[in-house]
Amino acid sequence: MTDTRIIDMHVHSSASDGTFSPSALLSEAKQAGLCAIALTDHDTMDGIEEAADAACRLDMELVAGVEISADYKDREIHVLGYYASKEHPALKAKLEEFRDFRDTRNVRMAKRLAEEGFSITIEKLAEKFPDSVLTRAHFARYLCETGQLPDTKTAFAKYLGENCCCFIQRPKITPVEAVKLIREAGGLAVLAHPVLCQLDWEELKQMIREMKEAGMCGIEAVYSENTQEDEKNMRKLAEEFGLLISGGSDFHGKNKPDIHLGIGKGNLVIPYSYLQAFKNLRETV
Repeated sequence: MTDTRIIDMHVHSSASDGTFSPSALLSEAKQAGLCAIALTDHDTMDGIEEAADAACRLDMELVAGVEISADYKDREIHVLGYYASKEHPALKAKLEEFRDFRDTRNVRMAKRLAEEGFSITIEKLAEKFPDSVLTRAHFARYLCETGQLPDTKTAFAKYLGENCCCFIQRPKITPVEAVKLIREAGGLAVLAHPVLCQLDWEELKQMIREMKEAGMCGIEAVYSENTQEDEKNMRKLAEEFGLLISGGSDFHGKNKPDIHLGIGKGNLVIPYSYLQAFKNLRETV
């Protein structure tokens, strides 16, 4: 019998820059007809415990994950880690370092925005987004929802994007270091949305080669922002380097309102067989 179960291997909660709590996220996934999701919050695994409790109640499968920020040739690269232990000392220490810097970074970004003439403070952000881990996405939403900017794209293009006047660089590691960190914590490392890396074809292949040598086992070939041609090319790369295929919507709730769980922009179908392949590999490593 054909397995028709569908999943999503790249979703975010309010533990990073999503708008659904980890438990609410599982409820949404259940309602969307998914049988499993990977919670891959940015540089944190703080939402895993709550999500695991909800998954148990709802009879859903949860993959404990994380999305680690890295840097390659001055490009921001994201590395997904599936099944990594949130208590592994090295991974835990690095994620805590990222979290501590994020707090001071937010204060500095709010100050820069105020200097540009915007009415914004950390206190106002916290009041508008209670129980959220504040990120640039929240800054952008605040500026739009308070009528100070027309849309979030403008916020990032003019003020919050890399190299913009209010952007503050955060400490990063290399993609190879991210892969090794995930592997040391017992996880499986996957390159997230390679099309968004903004590398030319040969640079992308070189980075993948280096990451594969460090232990990376997969590539996110099925993704909300991919065109059909993008997906075709990413599948070719996966085959060329002997990598498993992952698929994810990159769901963030209201922070990315056009992206929906499991289906992205309506262009995704992510079969359970993708997750099964990672589970099979996990048993052999």
